[in-house]
Amino acid sequence: MLELRHLRTLVALRDAGSLVEAAERVHLTQSALSHQIKDLEERLGNPLFLRKTRPVEFTRAGQRLLALAEQVLPQVRMAERDLARLAGNEQGRLHMAIECHSCFQWLMPTIDHFRDHWPEVEVDIPSGHNFDPLPALAREQLDLVITADPQPLPGVFYEPLFRYQGLLAVAKQHPFAERPYVLPQDLAEETLIIYPVEQGRLDVFTQFLDPAGVKPKEVRTAELTIMMMQLVASGRGVCALPNWALTEYLERDYVRGVALGDGGVWSTLFAAIREENRDAPWMEDFLRTARETSFAVLEGIKPA
Repeated sequence: MLELRHLRTLVALRDAGSLVEAAERVHLTQSALSHQIKDLEERLGNPLFLRKTRPVEFTRAGQRLLALAEQVLPQVRMAERDLARLAGNEQGRLHMAIECHSCFQWLMPTIDHFRDHWPEVEVDIPSGHNFDPLPALAREQLDLVITADPQPLPGVFYEPLFRYQGLLAVAKQHPFAERPYVLPQDLAEETLIIYPVEQGRLDVFTQFLDPAGVKPKEVRTAELTIMMMQLVASGRGVCALPNWALTEYLERDYVRGVALGDGGVWSTLFAAIREENRDAPWMEDFLRTARETSFAVLEGIKPA
């Protein structure tokens, strides 16, 4: 019997491109996912995709089920929202802050989609406040904070959204450009370009330079990612950014991206919310929409 979980699994397999990453997205082990698909194929009497292909190549039967998933799953999601609203759970306030300068690439389409389905929830991104977002969340001045730097605060819950790798952006002519990775000591003679935030809140310092006791020759700040890329491309420094924030510039061959260390530096982006809002249907839907949108528009991220 065909179930919704089967359709969600096939969509995850299509979007992820491999069994390993699809299993992460649907929160199963690879073995459990393979068993689920094999069981479904036996019931249907048809293989759904060709093994050992990357990205995954679906059979005609698999493509038919994907077409069904595209029709059915959005309708199920819509019905779930409507039922939550009928239950009187639509009222709420979602004032948020973003401790991530490059998050708007996926956050704005998330907010637009959410507003279409939850018009009664007041959504805003307050500006001009001189307070730390996470303590403000605990004081109920905010309702959600996007952060990669969780702090233990009473009554605050951190919902993981996705994992991402930090890359060092360098000019195409830079000596690092053809290297697979750099070591902390390599940055001792470099100008490091960062956003205007405390160094203790940046992964390139906390996970890479500080543990090795290394400081860059100079630190320079820039407000916008495009400004950073212009400085990097012209050879006036290097900068560390999330892999997905660099995708556009790497595809345009504007700069090069190099891993931080042999194993890379990976971090998790969280949505910080108050415990009291965890079970609110509109909050659950916002977080789910944020994840789905992130994986739809960003390259190189992984499930948290």
